[in-house]
Amino acid sequence: MNAVQDLKKLHIGKIINNPSLKDYTTYKLFGSAKCIVIPDDEESLISTLKYLRENNIKHMILGNGSNVIFNSYYDGVIIKLDNFNGLKIINNQIIVGAGYMLNKLAIRLSRLGFTGMEFACGIPGTVGGAVYMNAGAYKSDMGYIVTSAKVLTPDYKIKIMKNKDLDFHYRSSFLQNHKDYVCLEVTITLIKGNSEEIIDLIEERKRRRLETQPLEYPSAGSVFRNPEGDYAGRLIEEIGYKGKNLGDAKVSEKHANFIINSGNAKGEDIKELINDIKFKVKEKYDIDLKVEQEFIE
Repeated sequence: MNAVQDLKKLHIGKIINNPSLKDYTTYKLFGSAKCIVIPDDEESLISTLKYLRENNIKHMILGNGSNVIFNSYYDGVIIKLDNFNGLKIINNQIIVGAGYMLNKLAIRLSRLGFTGMEFACGIPGTVGGAVYMNAGAYKSDMGYIVTSAKVLTPDYKIKIMKNKDLDFHYRSSFLQNHKDYVCLEVTITLIKGNSEEIIDLIEERKRRRLETQPLEYPSAGSVFRNPEGDYAGRLIEEIGYKGKNLGDAKVSEKHANFIINSGNAKGEDIKELINDIKFKVKEKYDIDLKVEQEFIE
């Protein structure tokens, strides 16, 4: 069975054969996959999922690849919802497609004078991915602003899930624990604020990020959650791992809770470096660091 040829026959949208994963992850990792499918619409997405599930072909939905670590080869089909990118603003309700970029949305709404999404201006994921992982920063997250989400259920029904049904917790949601549900569209509720003050706050945070984070290198943001009452970066510095590398995967010298791709890093090297850090911190401090990023096998 040739999955790529079969998918092309379904006329479901754009299909990219043997893609370089460098183009689809913020780590810009060395590697490839069987193919990427970019469905045209909901019907095309359903056709894609039915074919893949009925033929037991490994697959996953990928947003902007800003929180994932692939091995050098993903022996499956990646589905990207780039065409699910509509945006409607009705009073203080924002209805936005899962494929819309979160930071782009946050900046656009902030400039229009809406407050509540300032935290998301530096998060380079898609809206769907942000709901999936309950992305957040500055003591706020998607759980505070999402009213509901339109999802595709495992039996190919489209339903609306309210905020309470989405079960938002710290960097977690119902969708993360039920991967056969797919986020299609999100409704966000914000309030109006002082646009000048909102933009000033965003610019100040951007300046601080540039000073304290290695944004000049490919990465996936913070690697570990901060343990209660402490900082993962401090613990990593204390075990002497600031600047440590494994191949082109390197602990940032600017912020030890970032692993950067200094050249042509492989996902396997990043994983090994992460596991090494976890082991050393556990050994020295008896603290189990929790990884924020997702390993894709």
